[in-house]
Amino acid sequence: MASRIVTFDLGGREVEVMVRPMTTLQSVLRNQLGFTATKDGCRQGGCGSCTVLVNGQPMLSCLLPVEDVAGQRVTTLESITPAEGLHPIQQAFLDAHASQCGYCTPGMVMVSKALLDHDPAPTDDAIRHALTGNICRCTGYRPIVTAVHSAAEAVHDAADAMRGSAGERAR
Repeated sequence: MASRIVTFDLGGREVEVMVRPMTTLQSVLRNQLGFTATKDGCRQGGCGSCTVLVNGQPMLSCLLPVEDVAGQRVTTLESITPAEGLHPIQQAFLDAHASQCGYCTPGMVMVSKALLDHDPAPTDDAIRHALTGNICRCTGYRPIVTAVHSAAEAVHDAADAMRGSAGERAR
């Protein structure tokens, strides 16, 4: 089968890649585009370390043929990390000591982002359910759940601050 060009949105910019059929999104992100936060873990969809967002939904990039994201919006950890500092979810993981070796962290952060985008005040059960497909062999899960709660508060506080400053400017 012949290679083909696939175009998709990656973190707000359009990218074009030449791929062979059934090349995974994970392979393209890591090997062609240099987005190495998407980890190369089990390659079988069992660990979650390769999780990215496709149109805001968590997807295992190791199982996803890149052809399936043609025309779609792909978000990686690099896409959400500001040039200076950390995303509030990353900061919450750091503050809560929710990572040790860090291998699972990018996938955990991406799943947490998807969760918080859809549920800004999740319960412990909702967080645990969202993280079901992500395995951490180091921290246990309590610090991760704590981090997601802290991130929810930080995102909420940042949104309130932005609304407040917009209201100030409107006066």
